Amino acid sequence: MSNWMHVLAQHYDQMRRRYPEDSLLILFDIDGTIIDMRHLVRHVLLRYDAIHGTRYFAPLDVDDIKVHENHVEDLLEQLAVPEGRRADIMRFWLEKRWSRDSLLEAHRPFKGVMDVIRWFQMQPGVEVGLNTGRPESLRADTLRSLNELGHEFRVVFRDDLLRMNQRGWENNVPGSKADAIRQFQNDGYRVFAMVDNEPANLAAVAELDGCQDVLPLHAHTIFEGDCRELPASSASGTDFELTELATEDRVPAGIQFVWHGVNDRGNLRQFLASDVEWGELDVRSDPDSAEFVLHHDTLESRNGETHNGDHVEELLTFDEVIAELRRFDKAIKVDLKEGSEAVTFVLEALAEQNFDESRTWFNANIEVLGEDGFRQLRRARPQAIVQCPIDHLISQIIDSPDGARATLEELRSWGVSRFSIEWGPSELPDVVDRLGTWGFEANLYNVPDLDAFLHAVLLKPRSVTADFNFPEWHYYGRGAGKNGQYYSYSVDDETAAA
Repeated sequence: MSNWMHVLAQHYDQMRRRYPEDSLLILFDIDGTIIDMRHLVRHVLLRYDAIHGTRYFAPLDVDDIKVHENHVEDLLEQLAVPEGRRADIMRFWLEKRWSRDSLLEAHRPFKGVMDVIRWFQMQPGVEVGLNTGRPESLRADTLRSLNELGHEFRVVFRDDLLRMNQRGWENNVPGSKADAIRQFQNDGYRVFAMVDNEPANLAAVAELDGCQDVLPLHAHTIFEGDCRELPASSASGTDFELTELATEDRVPAGIQFVWHGVNDRGNLRQFLASDVEWGELDVRSDPDSAEFVLHHDTLESRNGETHNGDHVEELLTFDEVIAELRRFDKAIKVDLKEGSEAVTFVLEALAEQNFDESRTWFNANIEVLGEDGFRQLRRARPQAIVQCPIDHLISQIIDSPDGARATLEELRSWGVSRFSIEWGPSELPDVVDRLGTWGFEANLYNVPDLDAFLHAVLLKPRSVTADFNFPEWHYYGRGAGKNGQYYSYSVDDETAAA
């Protein structure tokens, strides 16, 4: 059976080609589709324990909850809660499950779902709507809680794209979902997919006239209905996998991509054959040849480094590689691993090759170049991108933003126009957001694989630097050679990806 996210990607591409000018809309149910309701169940039951001085639910883990939120009484029986207490607990559950505190404190999204929503919100001409069985009385709290959850993922849910059950609590939810489809269509949207965990809701929509373009997607989480109700055209799954959904031609515009460490002939060949515009070269001086060569680590670390297991790997010179980049109309990012002599040499070599300033990019650590080095680059190439890493400032950006901003402004006065941050820290979304708010461009680097690359793209930095070891997209980057390590690919890997 095809992966449901892959089916969605194919359907979306088909709809975009068929209706290039239409406003496309994908709809998500909330409870059991976006929100993992097990967290809500556990939260309310633990609150019962806290208020009543009991410990019925102290050992309860989220993974222990395998019942729908409408059948909590079955969970009480499974946990052997005394029968005399069950009615009181059920009254408490029904009273508190949709309280404002519960909505704000106990909502947790399923893994990956916010990433999928963010991906679609970044696509041109596409909106993401909500089609829920919750009653209208919960509109404000629903939007507030979902937008608090979405903030980390840069997801925003809009009031005008939320349809709720006008019939009230638990009253003909499938009919309410079908009504919402009609309302969105009357508003001018072309609904192309609906994601819901209840088969009956998807069946009700599939039976509507004029909804043949709506792909029913069943979130196979915890649900009340019978899967036999699912429409024949539906796809089903549990994992919201961005790598199955996102395709190379759907990567949002406006983000520059850099092939990291084009330092050896194999990686150069892969880069030149790719659609990636920017290639990064790690520049060092070679004391043996008195030339500037490409190598990530210090050349001393090259002792004993082998290629194909038997001899020391060839060193490429900066001159020969930039000539190739210019011949293939590629842009160049120079990572200066050394100071003043390297800066002077690189600037002279680029001038000799008549390399376009606007397609030139420099990166260096502050301690390598210092103020004079950055100013020299900016004077020589006013239109170039000049960048430095600021990983050491991450905690200050979050905890002492005024001081961090002053430091970045000083660096900008040296000629630095972009700041680079290594992929990985949990604070990364907030850091990228804050840099953007202050008017600084951000580059994310050391992005290890396709999944991380797509998540980096969702943050919408100005640029992403990656090894492009993405066989899924037919990219076979070797990596920069850090610590003498490279990615390798077997014939089977490439055949499987072809």
